[in-house]
Amino acid sequence: MQSKILLLEDDINLSDTIKQFLTHLQYEVIQAYDALAAEEYLYESHFDLMLLDIKVPYQNGIDLLFKLRSQGNDTPAIFITSLHTVSDVTRAFDAGCDDYIRKPFSLKELQVRIASLLKRRYGSYDTKIEINDRDYFDTKELSLYHDREKVKLKTKEIKLLKLFLSHPNETISKATIYETVWDYDETPNEGSLRTYIKVLRSHLGKQSIETVKNIGYRYVKE
Repeated sequence: MQSKILLLEDDINLSDTIKQFLTHLQYEVIQAYDALAAEEYLYESHFDLMLLDIKVPYQNGIDLLFKLRSQGNDTPAIFITSLHTVSDVTRAFDAGCDDYIRKPFSLKELQVRIASLLKRRYGSYDTKIEINDRDYFDTKELSLYHDREKVKLKTKEIKLLKLFLSHPNETISKATIYETVWDYDETPNEGSLRTYIKVLRSHLGKQSIETVKNIGYRYVKE
């Protein structure tokens, strides 16, 4: 299952180069060329990581990230920029970025930084996310294990579980779930979603996934 990355970069050639490289590495990359488009994509869909240029049209990347963080968006963010001063770096981290890479940079370096942040996103530098004393999720295999035995799950159930584990104790809207779990050419089905939720509850415990009326669901992690 692909990790989804938002790429905000107004240099079209550089943006296309980064997307081609990351797509080859099996990431899904959504391109935005200005701050307004980036904000719209973030509103409509869930992303696992953001790559943000600072000097972009309508609003600079630092102000955009500051706004996103103030709204509760904690998606890992890497700034990619030509700004080099200490004050620029300070402003970037004050806004809530997780990493910073200066132009020009090697694509291999970008790959390493992305991989590091995505591992950190799941709470561990190994491939296992501990769920409770008996269950864990292997992020490399994309498999759920119960008492060391692999649990048979459908592809959409795995996608849904991965989404919940990456956002513990957060309310996730049905719109975000549909965008993440269903492919672009598929029609989301609320009945199917309820079935997937029921299956995950049967493995993780009935109280592990709360229904937030008229909004969506919340994975409860103590």
